[in-house]
Amino acid sequence: MTAFDRRTFLAGLLAAGACGAGFPALAAPNLGQMSPEEFATVQTVNAYFNSIRTLEGKFIQTGPDGSQAEGLFVIDRPGRIRFRYQPPAQMDIISDGKTVAIVDKKARNQTLVFLNDTPLRFLLAQNIDLTKEAVVQSVSLADDLLTVVLEDPGTFAAGRLTLIFDGRTVELRQWTVTDAQGLDTTVAVYDLKPGIEVKPEWFKINFSLYK
Repeated sequence: MTAFDRRTFLAGLLAAGACGAGFPALAAPNLGQMSPEEFATVQTVNAYFNSIRTLEGKFIQTGPDGSQAEGLFVIDRPGRIRFRYQPPAQMDIISDGKTVAIVDKKARNQTLVFLNDTPLRFLLAQNIDLTKEAVVQSVSLADDLLTVVLEDPGTFAAGRLTLIFDGRTVELRQWTVTDAQGLDTTVAVYDLKPGIEVKPEWFKINFSLYK
């Protein structure tokens, strides 16, 4: 496994939202550009997301330079998620519903960003409707994979979010954040277990950490 660090994570998965300030807003979604079949497919994706309250699984994250990290994640919608990275990565990512903390244990540093400024908000909202939250650029089904590409000026600036699902079950398989420079950060998920019990302390942020 190649090296993975805090810069890779911030540059891709979360900090995409930081690039949005000062950019002109894109036009509101024009649902007329979607066929009835595409619109129905997006509604199926919305229903899948909204059916999930708690979920755990494993992930492999690949940065723009090919570096990889893996670990476990837990979701407690709305708003809460935790990524536990396995060694040699020394990262811990926590969302408490409002704030996302990126903990770099090696550097003894914690970075805080608002959840609504990150692509994670599309996975963790109370009521998910991709047609209202972003501009749906494309919907496609190929090789038993369903792909939905989103753009949102407030979160991605000139970038985009690509969601990939199982074409039969509509179970989430991976997401890719593409930044303004065309660089991709991909998170693939597997061994998903919905409906698990969670503990509130898993999503508690220590705001005084390393201070």
